[in-house]
Amino acid sequence: MKYLLSVLFILISLQISSQTDEEVLKNIYKQSLTNGKSYDWLNHLSNQIGSRLSGSLGAEKAVAYTKEELEKLGLDKVWLQLVMVPRWIRGAKEFAFIESTPGKTTTVNICALGGSVATPALGLKANVVEVKNFEELEKLGKEKIEGKIVFYNRPMQVDLIHTFEAYGGCVNQRYQGALEATKYGAVGVIVRSMNLRLDDLPHTGSMTYGDLPVDKRIPSAAISTNDAELLSTMLRLNNSIKFYFKQSCKQLADVQSYNVIGEITGSEFPNEYMVVGGHLDSWDLGDGSHDDGAGVVQSMDVLRLLKESGIQPKRSIRVVLFMNEENGLRGGRKYAEVAKQKGENHVFALESDSGGFSPRGFSFDCSDASFEQVLSWQPLFKPYLIHYFEKGGSGADVGPLKTDSNVLAGLRPDSQRYFDHHHASNDTFDAVNKRELELGAATMTALVYLFDKYGVNPISNEKQLKD
Repeated sequence: MKYLLSVLFILISLQISSQTDEEVLKNIYKQSLTNGKSYDWLNHLSNQIGSRLSGSLGAEKAVAYTKEELEKLGLDKVWLQLVMVPRWIRGAKEFAFIESTPGKTTTVNICALGGSVATPALGLKANVVEVKNFEELEKLGKEKIEGKIVFYNRPMQVDLIHTFEAYGGCVNQRYQGALEATKYGAVGVIVRSMNLRLDDLPHTGSMTYGDLPVDKRIPSAAISTNDAELLSTMLRLNNSIKFYFKQSCKQLADVQSYNVIGEITGSEFPNEYMVVGGHLDSWDLGDGSHDDGAGVVQSMDVLRLLKESGIQPKRSIRVVLFMNEENGLRGGRKYAEVAKQKGENHVFALESDSGGFSPRGFSFDCSDASFEQVLSWQPLFKPYLIHYFEKGGSGADVGPLKTDSNVLAGLRPDSQRYFDHHHASNDTFDAVNKRELELGAATMTALVYLFDKYGVNPISNEKQLKD
């Protein structure tokens, strides 16, 4: 039986080697759209396991499940890589209201930001100061801020087509807002949710206190965009109104977790590694289907699609499901640290962490020569409406792998609806379209196939072809 399977594999490999790149890509897309596994895997991750915040039971279950599923694919190696991760818990649901006059209140929607301390047991109530940025905060100074709650209300810039650019333009108020407000004696921070639309859903996300001692840390929460508009309007009418909020979150000691890794060993260059991955952890409000369950299952399906398509990679292809991207990046750093210790040559890494929407293309962190090579492949992707090929960032988890000679890339789906769900309770399985998810998996597989076939150094490629 083993002999027959070996003969069959050789015949399939010979058939693949005789196909044009156009034919190989067509088969990859066909396999993904007619025989994909990504949607089924995501269904289980989202609906059977749910949220996967680092250190939680959900994260632990996700590690076990994805390892088991990778083992079923018949990869050459599957293993867990130990990572110590922070454990932050939200506690009881947060509560908040605006008090316009004593006894007259309007309830609003908030959620604690990841890493925040709790309010006092009975909650926190104080007057509010609204600012758009840290410059305004500095101008007001301690005299006008001390003893008050700072309300950061800088919206994402709606006229930017690249929504991640809009996100980058205002996320510092969420991440550093409490740290900056503490300098001027603030007692708490409320931050407008990172969301392009107006709705009632607060969006969480990580924040930092830097080196502040524990007793100097102030509670920090996100408020929904609708309620941010309401609070701003009420402040314009009456700047003496008060804000009350109560949250019971807590930071516990670090706990043990894992990156999940699977590998197809390369047939010609087994010591050249190509990585495809996403982060297994998620925030706790929804089930993390877009962020980043989609990237996890797409990355898993890349290796499955290579095998199903009869492609035997020349280089070793790894899927890495990183733990703790959301509130620490411990998984990505650990993987890069171990790779460096072992002297592993990572020539290419691709991350999917921008949602499961229709793929539009990729951004590349690479040399001009490697990017010219990528541009030469554009006609291969044109039939699949993949048109975005730009130099830029890759992904948070693969970033630590960067060298002077390798190529890092990030899948870029259509991002217009992504921040409707990002870090919010509506980041759920029903928000992911099966076909769009599968198109993303196929697009990633196609890029991995091309880089494996031609390498990342065009000069070396020409030499290989001549030899």
